[in-house]
Amino acid sequence: QVQFVESGGGLVQSGGSLTVSCAASGLTMGDYAIGWFRQAPGKEREGVACISASDRTTYYADSVKGRFTVSKDNAKNTVYLQMNSLKPEDTAVYFCAADIMRRRCLSDRVDHTNMRYWGKGTLVTVSS
Repeated sequence: QVQFVESGGGLVQSGGSLTVSCAASGLTMGDYAIGWFRQAPGKEREGVACISASDRTTYYADSVKGRFTVSKDNAKNTVYLQMNSLKPEDTAVYFCAADIMRRRCLSDRVDHTNMRYWGKGTLVTVSS
């Protein structure tokens, strides 16, 4: 049984930093592109970052580029999203998922179409 568990969310002040984690069981993250998504109250889900199976390529949405960094620890089967210079508009529940059809990230977006094994998410709240 495949399970993704996100953790590390919390309350942080504007301009602060936070790192959220996504740990997988029943699946080797090194075999898939892994995406990070977020969903704010009343808004659609947004793909914010992706890391390829090989770790060689990443993709960031314009809204987080230059502030967020995605990384992976294959030994721990865990993907991280380091978030710096946080803004109130970054407040959302953050989710990770595996793209079961791709090992590489797309160059222009984080596509949720083939993303599977969604966790329950972790809430990040940025106060102004």
